[in-house]
Amino acid sequence: MNIYVDPRMSDDRRRMELYRGSIIVHSPSPSALALCRLARELVEEAFRPLDPLKLHESVPAEKCAEILGVVKPKFIHHPDAKRHIRGMLAELGCDLEKTYFDVPRLRTAFPGDYLKSGIAYAFHAHRDTWYSAPFCQINWWVPAYEVQADNCMALHPRYFSRPIKNGSSQYNYHKWNAESRYNAAQQVKADTRVQPHAEESLELEPEIRMVCPVGGAYQFSAAQLHSTAPNTSGVTRYSVDFRTVHLDDVLNRVGAANIDSACTGTTMGDYLKGTDLSHLPKEAMALYLDGTETEYALSPAAR
Repeated sequence: MNIYVDPRMSDDRRRMELYRGSIIVHSPSPSALALCRLARELVEEAFRPLDPLKLHESVPAEKCAEILGVVKPKFIHHPDAKRHIRGMLAELGCDLEKTYFDVPRLRTAFPGDYLKSGIAYAFHAHRDTWYSAPFCQINWWVPAYEVQADNCMALHPRYFSRPIKNGSSQYNYHKWNAESRYNAAQQVKADTRVQPHAEESLELEPEIRMVCPVGGAYQFSAAQLHSTAPNTSGVTRYSVDFRTVHLDDVLNRVGAANIDSACTGTTMGDYLKGTDLSHLPKEAMALYLDGTETEYALSPAAR
């Protein structure tokens, strides 16, 4: 596995490297820094006058979940969030006519056992491809505040080409949207929503923890096994992530190999074109529909 830092390569080559299991790290760009500022402004406004990095010391978990249940969707739907994503992609050499992105999510990882479920779900080791993501999906992860090795995200490269027994066959993205996505803020003590997990013991070491500066970003394939690292830092980690697909790869079915994913449905209806925010063309969507979309309400773009 290769790790590239600020590589001088085309976006086409970057994507091919990512599909082979490489990781790419980017220094902060102007739009990435602006995206992080937006995230911090919304968080600090929501929790003022408290220190957002120390909420676990003074705010009941239920109250914190309630506030996050407002601020996280506010960030997702803020028009500046999409604008900054588009700027970031352009600054890093992506073709906005062919690059499609989903809305950015604001993530939190609290210290210890404080608020690990629902709205602040601490992700177990998983591949996004277990969650109906296409194999051409590329994940982007950006710290909004300074991160440390003991509160960031972890990648587990041992498993990129090694199958894992898992529960992805029970997961359908359309069903998740219809039944589970919108009640995250109510999952405070434990998360009862059905999600795919590994069904065998995993050897998560060696793991890779990329400690980027604020606004730094790293890219990895949706097929990479990754998890929320246990937060032992004493401060909350806030990060932003989003995902992209390239139209050529969508149409040509190019991407990482499927070694163990058996989920149904597709996230293809979520991606927005980098220029005008339109959805993927119908002919591209049709390549990924499997018939299960008729059982649940699809996003407007896929109907």
